[in-house]
Amino acid sequence: MKRTAYLLLAGAVAACSAGRASRSDVARWEQEARAVTITRDDWGIAHVHGTSDADAVFGMEYAQAEDDFNRVEMNYLDALGRVAEAAGEAALYRDLRMKLWVDEDSLKAMYAGSPAWLKALMDAFADGLNYYLYTHPQVRPKVIRRFEPWMALAFSEGSIGWDVERVDPRGLQALYGGPAPASAPRPGGGDGDGRGDRAFVEPSGSNGIAIAPKNTKDHRALLYINPHTSFYFRSELQMASDSGLDAYGAVTWGQFFVYQGFNATAGWMHTSSGVDNVDEFLETVTREGDRYAYRHGDSLLPVTARAITVRYRTDTGMAARTFTAWNTRHGPIVRKEGDKWVSVSLMHDPVHALIQAYTRTKVKDYAAFRQTMELHTNSSNNTVFADAEGNIAYFHSNYIPRRDTALDWTKPVDGSDPAADYNGLLSVDETPHLLNPASGWIYNSNNWPWSAAGPSSPKRADFPRYVETGTEESPRGYHALRVLPAHRDFTMASLTAAAFDSWLPSFARMIPPLLRAWDRMESKDPLRSRIRGQIAVLRDWDFRWDTSSVATSLAVFWGTEVQRQVFRAAREAGLSAETYVVERAAPATLLASLAAASDSLQADFGTWHTTWGAINRFQRINDSIEPQFDDAKPSIPVGFTSSRWGSLASFGARPYANTVKWYGSSGNSFVAVVEFGDSVRAMAVTAGGERGDAASPHFADQSRRYATGDLRPVYFYPSQL
Repeated sequence: MKRTAYLLLAGAVAACSAGRASRSDVARWEQEARAVTITRDDWGIAHVHGTSDADAVFGMEYAQAEDDFNRVEMNYLDALGRVAEAAGEAALYRDLRMKLWVDEDSLKAMYAGSPAWLKALMDAFADGLNYYLYTHPQVRPKVIRRFEPWMALAFSEGSIGWDVERVDPRGLQALYGGPAPASAPRPGGGDGDGRGDRAFVEPSGSNGIAIAPKNTKDHRALLYINPHTSFYFRSELQMASDSGLDAYGAVTWGQFFVYQGFNATAGWMHTSSGVDNVDEFLETVTREGDRYAYRHGDSLLPVTARAITVRYRTDTGMAARTFTAWNTRHGPIVRKEGDKWVSVSLMHDPVHALIQAYTRTKVKDYAAFRQTMELHTNSSNNTVFADAEGNIAYFHSNYIPRRDTALDWTKPVDGSDPAADYNGLLSVDETPHLLNPASGWIYNSNNWPWSAAGPSSPKRADFPRYVETGTEESPRGYHALRVLPAHRDFTMASLTAAAFDSWLPSFARMIPPLLRAWDRMESKDPLRSRIRGQIAVLRDWDFRWDTSSVATSLAVFWGTEVQRQVFRAAREAGLSAETYVVERAAPATLLASLAAASDSLQADFGTWHTTWGAINRFQRINDSIEPQFDDAKPSIPVGFTSSRWGSLASFGARPYANTVKWYGSSGNSFVAVVEFGDSVRAMAVTAGGERGDAASPHFADQSRRYATGDLRPVYFYPSQL
């Protein structure tokens, strides 16, 4: 393989773009650089080694900036509530939302009070990015010309959607006044089909699978790591030091810890949780002169006020708006509901969150990983774990307030009622969790935990209702329950094959009612002749995706149309659209939707008899955060579909305003399979490529491997480099 190793050295620098760097800054950066080696493998992936952990952090931040500084900066603009300084007034209320929780002075105080070892890592984080800007004067940041150590605390959550994003900026606009917010670019990019229907926002989340040694051919634990995010949301790298750090995996741009990955003896995979741990409280507020108070029990407590200034870009320069934001004991006020103010409570503990996120990358085994969970800050995620001792484990959301189960926490609760007060947090033992289940396997795909290990799963009756909001098994859950129990001799290759299994359980459920509706049609019905050929294709289908499959195209277009037709009725009935189609949809709706889907295929592609690979495409033509595609430019066919239909390998694709073909922008983003034993082995692939520069050979060099599930070897040990 190709090997490129170098020390980070400043060399000659024509200009300084790191925000007025002093001589002492430069001297410190160069000293740190001399302790760092970055080796780029033949996929352009950075393998960073530093003398100390701080040196490794310095180097990995530098390497991430080399790969895609734009995404690093945009993530911190988002985390700091400063997107409007780049994107303009459209992002005003999105920034206000973030600033309700993220306050610069508070973060500085948290940094000052942090343990010395954590401060050293935060210092190195800022130094690595600033050194990159110093050595790359041609790079022009949108806003942040100098990174500060405390900024790392604003972005201690590595998930694609921090809990604060559940707050709707439209409620803030209505409460705090001003122009309605328009859309603005977000670091991860948006999902959905672009047609304004919430029914078809692309499912988000991930797959995590752990296989115990008794179910593997070589009697070693396996871990499958498969985050489903917007493409290019994370980098892939390795960071190691002489102080025990050696972690590999997916790193959210700009953070200094491996979010989903592994070290030599342990691995961790996070999946979005269905926990109910973000709560709304209805506050009874009265005016007391020029101040506000709210009721709690028999007491009136003051509503605290804080001035928040949001700066935003205009055509003539920067402008600013200052808001008076209100808080109660429950949290910030985010909207009104009738005559009540609504506050939101969520996990916000930046220092402990950063400690937990970093220290878990150095754990050696289950016991050490379990200890990190005592910090209770991994709020939005479940975790699937495996280690070299042969342990496999499942942890549910790591932040669950203990609450009165007589209240419905899926809706706003009465904040004046002391019964709605939190009573500490549930311990790990009080939440759904598994260690070495008898089934010999664990999985989670953003579904409920009640099927995480087949018959060995946690039991719903043993836990409060608020630990999980899921009401039925998910399509990917049905799929996992079919492929995982069928093997007792898993290898890295066969586990990957299982995760790319082409069966689509949603259509295995929905197509039979469609066929029955056809069979019962009157022979004189004019619709019968219109869809006769389509019915024949679907009747002969094995419910498996393939690029050469016409049935896959028909099914996806039909499934999209019929679920759109029943979505509102399904929501009112408390059912998923899929279950509503199976159990309640009228035969006429099923059949008319197939005719409409056929018409759409005919209009877009010239015939309903179009193969799936001609429609479903992977393309990377630039590094825009908002996806851009072009039918006239080269693209690659992809067989796997949206996870909506139960495909474990997920490809969230849709047509865009300027395209007929469907292009993916989310789903499988990083895929890795890891085997633990005397040494660790892994295979992986990243969507597109590692570098954000379209001129780089590593911009799209993994595209075909990605599209076919052809994972490449991971070079974990120096000898492999």
